[in-house]
Amino acid sequence: MKKVAVVTGTRAEYGILYPVMKAIERHPKLNLSLLVTGMHLAHEFGYTVQEIEKDGFPIDARVEMLLSGDTGSAMAKSLGIGIIGMTQALEQVKPDVVTVLGDRGEALAAVIAAAHMNIAVAHIHGGDVTTGADIDEPIRHAITRFAHLHFPTSPQDAERLVRMGEDPRRIHIVGPLGIYAMSRDSFIPKARLCKLLGLDKDKPVVLVVQHPVTTQVDKAADQMRETLKAIVELKEQTVVIYPNADAGGRRMIEVIKEYEGYPFIKTFKSLPYLTFVSLMRIAGVIAGNSSSAIFESPLFGIPAVNIGTRQKGRQRGNNVIDSPHSRTAIAKAIRYALFDNEFRKKARKSTNPFDIDIKGAEKIADVLSRLETTDALLQKRLTY
Repeated sequence: MKKVAVVTGTRAEYGILYPVMKAIERHPKLNLSLLVTGMHLAHEFGYTVQEIEKDGFPIDARVEMLLSGDTGSAMAKSLGIGIIGMTQALEQVKPDVVTVLGDRGEALAAVIAAAHMNIAVAHIHGGDVTTGADIDEPIRHAITRFAHLHFPTSPQDAERLVRMGEDPRRIHIVGPLGIYAMSRDSFIPKARLCKLLGLDKDKPVVLVVQHPVTTQVDKAADQMRETLKAIVELKEQTVVIYPNADAGGRRMIEVIKEYEGYPFIKTFKSLPYLTFVSLMRIAGVIAGNSSSAIFESPLFGIPAVNIGTRQKGRQRGNNVIDSPHSRTAIAKAIRYALFDNEFRKKARKSTNPFDIDIKGAEKIADVLSRLETTDALLQKRLTY
């Protein structure tokens, strides 16, 4: 049995990794080990490790690495602490391969530790592009350089990996994961969901998920305030989810708290993944700068208002409207997304660029089951 260690540090990442972990659990030749870190272990961000436990996954190691600071230097220090913690966890778990997703510092800490310990690294979502002047892009590409296996979501992402010098034989296109791996009857019905969240099922819902841009930390609070002032102007039923723990996130939370008294605004530190995607499914519009508005909203054909530069450069569907961090522009875009029937019809019929018919989770498990940890695998050579 090959032991596969999966690393998760955020609620969004966990939702995407969930079907992969299930596929690993089901595979007769694989044994799942779970390393939990980052925001999952922080009460101020919802202590989402409890959701992982409710889903029935045994946790092999909890790696504390999130400092309370709200600056870039705090993020850098957390990364250093994370490398030490991940090294200790990997010494304990002794996996054959470490599997990470995306572009988070928690994943980078894990792969730096694994690389120094001669443990194979598998990377999901490599080859993606964000040109919005954020730390995510260099972290993602750094993980790619450490990774021995690549699981990109699209042919375009796979081609970028090849142009970066990665061996095509190490690249396996798996398509999108997360909600794309869920059955249609998995979602919470609208009436039950609205009762659960205290929403009026007969009114449209604006879903706001906005994160800090790490190169614009000093503007994070003002950017959040512009979005919420637009919401106040609209006075539509709104659900606001707290941002992630990147530099500037805590400043944004303080701004969100200023608006919690408005009767049409409901705020949550976090929502379980199934609850969140079920809410997105019934929302009139999703606004902010979360990757959910880019990757996942096209599946439901709902409009998305993408605010600012964080998702700049990413492939997107025709359901997305871009807006600057201006309350007037944001309010105008959300109003258009909610009430322009022609645009809403266009969003529903928009081609989904991420809807690739591949059983990605099962493919990842199958590739990992056939992995041979040899010098040829570990001694990676670039092809350019």
